[in-house]
Amino acid sequence: MQHYWVYMLRCSDDSYYAGHTDNLDKRLWEHQQGLATDWTRRRRPVELVWCAACDSRDDAFAFERRIKNWSRAKKEALIAGDWSLVGHYARSPHERPSTSLGTSDKGYSQATPLVLSEVEGRGSDA
Repeated sequence: MQHYWVYMLRCSDDSYYAGHTDNLDKRLWEHQQGLATDWTRRRRPVELVWCAACDSRDDAFAFERRIKNWSRAKKEALIAGDWSLVGHYARSPHERPSTSLGTSDKGYSQATPLVLSEVEGRGSDA
């Protein structure tokens, strides 16, 4: 079965870039060589900090589009693999419980398979 990937890079200016591909190794090489997008070309070197396999290109693209709009805190929770914190940031600020939440160490994590409703902090009924 062909896998498609949604991924997140940390750029040299500490910004994040989200993308999707059917060949993760090739796409990372393109980003690192400055052959991919203008965003990453101007912010090299880049580092893969998160990726997940998807069953279809449509699923990978949909999740890429979704995480591009996430806050930095929510992206960092995803990178850390802290699903409860991702769910926390999925709520609007006035619906969040009052707590001192922070993200842990930044590093590469991989979640597969990707279940969008769970990542968004919703149950499977959403």
